Amino acid sequence: MAGMDYAEARRRMVDGQVKPNRVTDPRLLLALQEIPRELFVPPALRPRALADEDLALGRGRFLLQPMTIARLIQTAAPRGGERVLVAASGTGYGAALLAHMGAEVTALEDDGTLLALAAPALAACALPPGLLRQERGDPSRGLPGEPRFDLVLIEGAVPAVPAALVEALAEGGRLVAIRRGPHESGSAILGRRLGGALSAVEVFDARAAVLPAFAPRPGFVLA
Repeated sequence: MAGMDYAEARRRMVDGQVKPNRVTDPRLLLALQEIPRELFVPPALRPRALADEDLALGRGRFLLQPMTIARLIQTAAPRGGERVLVAASGTGYGAALLAHMGAEVTALEDDGTLLALAAPALAACALPPGLLRQERGDPSRGLPGEPRFDLVLIEGAVPAVPAALVEALAEGGRLVAIRRGPHESGSAILGRRLGGALSAVEVFDARAAVLPAFAPRPGFVLA
C-alpha cells in the first residue's frame, strides 16, 4: 500500500491487538513497535503484515499473528544474555524480537525460501552484532553438538515435542510452543527440563498450523 506509515501501523498493532491480550513486558512491547514486521513477509503481503491473523508464506508455513507470537515470547520470559534456540524460525520475526530483547539467538530453519526472505529483513533491523545467527537444518532435530540452550521457542504448532529439542535444553531450561494434537485447536505450553525430562503445562489457548517438519515420527515425546 503506497504511502503506508508502517511505524504508526505497528503502534496501532501493539495498542489494539497485543496489549489487550495481557502482554505487558515493556521490552517486548518496544521490540514489537521497532522490529519492522512488514519486512518479514513477501512484498505482496506487506499491506496485511500487521493484521490480526496468521499470514500464509507457502508450503504449509505461516507467520504467526502478532498476539500469538507476543504471548509465546512473554510466556518464555527471556532474559538478556540467555542462549535461545528458535526452531522453525521461518522468516526470522520471532528471532528478531528475542534478539531485540537482548537474548543471544540461534534461528534454525530448513526452508531455503524463508531463509532468503529472512536475511534482508534481519539486516534491516540493525540488531547489535553477535546477538542473532541463522542456521539451516531440520528444526525438529535441533543442533547436535551445540552447547545447550536456556530457552527453546518452537515458532508454530507441533503434535508433540521432539526428544531432540528437550535434549537441546540446559537443566532448568524452558521451552515454549503450541501443542496441537489431532482434532484439537491447540494450546500454548511452557515446559521446563527437570531431571533430564520435560515437564510442561498449558498456559493459554492458541491456534496455529502444525509445522511440516514436526510430523510425528519415532523419537517424539508427549509433554
